[in-house]
Amino acid sequence: MTNNDLLPPPRRRTLFGRLRGSFLTGLVVILPISLTLWLIWAAIGWIDGWVLPFVPAPYRPHAYIGHDVRGLGVIIFLVFTVLVGWMAKGLIGRSLIAWGESLVDRMPIVRSIYGGTKQIAETVFAQTETSFDRACLVQYPRPGLWAVGFVSTNAKGEIAARVPVEGKLLSVFLPTTPNPTSGFLLFVPESDVILLDMKIEDAAKLVISAGLVYPNPKDPRLPVPK
Repeated sequence: MTNNDLLPPPRRRTLFGRLRGSFLTGLVVILPISLTLWLIWAAIGWIDGWVLPFVPAPYRPHAYIGHDVRGLGVIIFLVFTVLVGWMAKGLIGRSLIAWGESLVDRMPIVRSIYGGTKQIAETVFAQTETSFDRACLVQYPRPGLWAVGFVSTNAKGEIAARVPVEGKLLSVFLPTTPNPTSGFLLFVPESDVILLDMKIEDAAKLVISAGLVYPNPKDPRLPVPK
């Protein structure tokens, strides 16, 4: 008699178990797609509700077909934004913007709101020197504990001059879980930073999922092959 004869026979999945497994598998496939489509549909409706009231009633589709066309406000917003950007690049547009900002600077409360909003917009949408360089590991909040961070750039100016370290000083953004848009700005010596080979997107997924989604799809317990 072998050891296999002593083992109990494997339990066969019931019909309810197979149906439950199929349902969960389908839910994993459908839920992200449905949520994405719902967010896009809701965003289009929100933009339409914000833009269409500025369109005169005789020029809206409601006057011809009895209802508004969803997405028309998005198209108007895109065209208007492109035209404003094109005009802002010219001499007349820059002059008008400078004149408008000079007026805003004279308004105590308005200038604070405008200045903060403009700084956030320039930081988010600027295309130069604003993207993260690489994903990394740093010891935080104490030595021996490691956290995933993103290297933005080398520390410059007074920060780099006053920190007593040998070698480069890196600016590292340490995101929080599960909301990576908030976090901490750390200035870490380059020798204390371990650069990772994974992409920025993969590291972001790792942070958002609280360690459940790894960049290695085969076996998350194994390191990514070099």
